Amino acid sequence: MSILIKNVGLCRDGKVEEHKNIEISGKIIKSFPENPKVEDYDEVIDGHDMMAMPGLVNTHTHVAMTLFRSYADDMALMDWLQNKIWPAEDHLDDDIVYWGSMLAFAEMIRGGTTAFCDMYMFMDSCAKAADKAGIRGNLARGLAGIGPNGQKGIDENVELYKNWNGAGDGRFKVMIGPHAPYTCPPDYIRKVRDVAEKYNMPVHIHLSETKGEVENCLKEYGKTPIALMDSLGLFDRPTLAAHCVHVTDDDIRIMKEKHVCVAHNPASNLKLASGVAPVPKMRKAGITVGIGTDGASSNNKLDMFAEMRLAALIHKAANYDPFAITAKEALYMATVDGAKCLGYDDLGVLKEGYLADIILVDRSGYNWKPRFDSVSLAVYAGNSMDVDTVIINGKPVMEHKELLTIDTEKLYAEVDRVTEKLYAFTKK
Repeated sequence: MSILIKNVGLCRDGKVEEHKNIEISGKIIKSFPENPKVEDYDEVIDGHDMMAMPGLVNTHTHVAMTLFRSYADDMALMDWLQNKIWPAEDHLDDDIVYWGSMLAFAEMIRGGTTAFCDMYMFMDSCAKAADKAGIRGNLARGLAGIGPNGQKGIDENVELYKNWNGAGDGRFKVMIGPHAPYTCPPDYIRKVRDVAEKYNMPVHIHLSETKGEVENCLKEYGKTPIALMDSLGLFDRPTLAAHCVHVTDDDIRIMKEKHVCVAHNPASNLKLASGVAPVPKMRKAGITVGIGTDGASSNNKLDMFAEMRLAALIHKAANYDPFAITAKEALYMATVDGAKCLGYDDLGVLKEGYLADIILVDRSGYNWKPRFDSVSLAVYAGNSMDVDTVIINGKPVMEHKELLTIDTEKLYAEVDRVTEKLYAFTKK
């Protein structure tokens, strides 16, 4: 399929070039023609008053947790997990996870997110929903080694890899997902490392999210969570570490040397009172940092525009430095750096030969005037509801704010049904 996006503002290299054209062939950005003939294309999209951006990349999610949204708020992380979330998760099944995931994908696509990185349970159902929605995703089975199902979880992750890695016309990658050091003891991490090596799987893990987690790890093992994972050889595999809020200079050195990428989750870290990660210091050290939303229940919205804005603003305040994270840097973190976190070197930039994950942002609203700098406006004034059109892997999945791959009316009905089913245990 060939698509022409004509007369659009082209966002690349941190600036916007007006009245440009984008030619898509198959799933690739083919060129930026000067005088294209519209009759040469299968579809022509008018980009008047729009800005074309790379699709936003959400580097850390638990998408089916949309169904926990507003169920448990204003709590500390471990209290929230142990007394609310984990008991509710005992009642999940494939049906519930499928529709919870589909709800997340509808919200993501509506807001311009074209790729996600997920760690959760019943991941075959998540993958099926993602395939139907047409979104790009990295998938990992969340693993815990402290319960009776530790080996079963590893086996399910391997099966997920065999069934879904490279599937969806290349849209899916499969990682292995040890939850965190406090749920995965050293012997279990060694098993995970060996399986990751055998199947050539990258790793997705939570590390150093809270001060208490780090203190407990130091008390039990004499090492920070990051130093512990390094000593166990986990970082010998490509690793995406979520959060990394409480990290030492030595932790940063280890992550740099081992090419560990970081998924920064500013809204979740603030809502759960986990703290503010030293992102400017990590970026200065040469660590690749993407942006994530975490679970919808720990953040309320899967809104990457809001996350970009928050990432820029909180680090200015935390560092007393207006240049700590600029609008341009926040946009890079949400696009090309996020793509690198997911293992891509041909995604996140509007460039010839790169994958055609493109969003068109409507700049006709009040919040886009006056228009001195569209990149600055996208980060500081832009809204997920400004997204008009979304193309993933060269295929439109939303046009003029209408989802093309998800039946919204059916989605709402199914979400109501599975929510009732999930929370039946609270009425007993």
